[in-house]
Amino acid sequence: MTLTERLKVYSALTRFDKPIGSYLLLWPTLWALWIANEGIPPLSLIIVFTLGVFLTRSAGCVINDIADRKIDGKVKRTANRPLAQKRISTREAVILFIALMSIAFLLVLLTTNSMTVYLSFAALALAFSYPFMKRFTHLPQIVLGAAFGFGIPMAFSATNEQLPMVAWLLYFAKIAWTTAYDTMYAMVDRDDDLKIGVKSSAILFGRFDNLINGVLQTIALLLLVAAGFAAQLGVVYYLGLIIMAGLFIYQQYLCKDRLRDQCFKAFLNNHYAGLVVFIAIIINYL
Repeated sequence: MTLTERLKVYSALTRFDKPIGSYLLLWPTLWALWIANEGIPPLSLIIVFTLGVFLTRSAGCVINDIADRKIDGKVKRTANRPLAQKRISTREAVILFIALMSIAFLLVLLTTNSMTVYLSFAALALAFSYPFMKRFTHLPQIVLGAAFGFGIPMAFSATNEQLPMVAWLLYFAKIAWTTAYDTMYAMVDRDDDLKIGVKSSAILFGRFDNLINGVLQTIALLLLVAAGFAAQLGVVYYLGLIIMAGLFIYQQYLCKDRLRDQCFKAFLNNHYAGLVVFIAIIINYL
């Protein structure tokens, strides 16, 4: 395998060519970083947390594919993944995972404080355990939400070594939101997952999937409203939440018939929901 071919395999394995997951992890982390620093986060923290997001998301994709290497070939959406097609060995994938997580940990260790370093171990445990949860529970999406949201408490701890109420409001909002959008993602694979015996919230929720997603999205919005009050944010922030609510309604429309492509489109739309809130937070502090 040439270097160019190997880099293409690494790009596919880490989903570097599909950054949607990184965006969904990045925006809430930046929400927290801006709020924790009252609109003026140090450039060093912005760089560290942005790099950390892309590194940990990439590592999460690698460990996910290692865990699913024997079943990805049976699922339409994942059949072409490198490990499923044996374009890379499991050993090499494990080495890549360790390398990515080591670099991310060094960033935290060398640039932040002891509290953030301790929190990083919890983040690692969640990122490592998530891919295996679908074997044991129908709610692996909640574990993903906990993992995807851990940049929020870490952003607050890196800023002032404190975890105020607003940090937890943002964190649990992120868990509720992630559970909803990852259920949309799971709706794409529901038929395949039922055949191979993989568990998901889409299977658990059944015909109530869209209703429960709507409830989760509403909970996320209410928690974000509470976070706005706790952080004393202005009207622009709440306008951002109104736009987010509009995007949630659009996502519900896309998922109403439970068609694969439409559900996946709804999942992708969450990138804009997170981005618009981030923009609102930036404007709020100008």
